[in-house]
Amino acid sequence: MSAVVGYARTSTADQQAGLDAQIAELQAAGCSRIFSEQVSGADTARPELQAALDWVRAGDVFVVTKPDRLARNVMDLLGIVERLKAKEVTVRILAMHLDTGNPTSNLILTILAGVGSWEREIMLERQRAGIAKAKAEGKYKGRAPTARLKADEVRRLKAEGMSVADIVKATGISRASVYRAFSEAA
Repeated sequence: MSAVVGYARTSTADQQAGLDAQIAELQAAGCSRIFSEQVSGADTARPELQAALDWVRAGDVFVVTKPDRLARNVMDLLGIVERLKAKEVTVRILAMHLDTGNPTSNLILTILAGVGSWEREIMLERQRAGIAKAKAEGKYKGRAPTARLKADEVRRLKAEGMSVADIVKATGISRASVYRAFSEAA
């Protein structure tokens, strides 16, 4: 018997509301099994996506709310869709009303994925031009080093016996930044 399987993803843990909204949308679309995670799309280790891809069988429908929740870029999206097609699994993208069970949706998906990639490249190009102009005018300062500003607090909390997980929660910086603060003190 075929299943309707959903996959939801947000980039960070702060986006819980976005993840909950995706899950609700997938449930409304009839997903009987939903895999979800909070990892960056650029992260190659997306264990729940891998579990979902391994779990689906021929005849199943794999559902996501938007293409960017599934893939990091055009090549990744098309690769995942091809991998699922090879397993005889149909991909449905709710926001686009696409279903790879038909050739027209496949064409539209490929075109839209290409347009999305083009838009991102254009946006990055404009961003680089803006940064170069701001640097030339002496206005560009870069991102504020928030984690480094909290290094003393991190070391103080460690000295008080606080765990790394609790320090992360208390300061709002990443685990990597906490460990960096520890190593810089040594």
